[in-house]
Amino acid sequence: MKNEFVLTVTLRAKAEAIYKAWLSTEGHAAMTGSPANVDGSVDGDFSAWDGYIQGMFLELEKNKRILQAWRSAEFPAEAQDSIVEILLEESHGKTTLTLKHWNIPAGQAESYKKGWEDFYFKPMREYFG
Repeated sequence: MKNEFVLTVTLRAKAEAIYKAWLSTEGHAAMTGSPANVDGSVDGDFSAWDGYIQGMFLELEKNKRILQAWRSAEFPAEAQDSIVEILLEESHGKTTLTLKHWNIPAGQAESYKKGWEDFYFKPMREYFG
């Protein structure tokens, strides 16, 4: 089983709105419907879903790209962080978000793939209308 995947969703929002929401405590909580704590700067920490997810922002390209070290409470203690890359491409008032997630501990990729859809993309579609 592969320990990586790519997902894509198109949202009715400008790239700037998605980028800003992802990188702020209030915005992240609003777009997912769950508490978050986000320091949206390079080397800034984040946590989401009551601490189930945590990590750090590694690289930021305003309104275009977010690269983060990412782990969940289910990661084995000795596991390295996985990496999540979010790419935003805006066209005609909509934005295609491509999420690449790799370096996932063995056997966990499918559950995270479903989790991104259920706990991020679904509420984001509703939030961004």
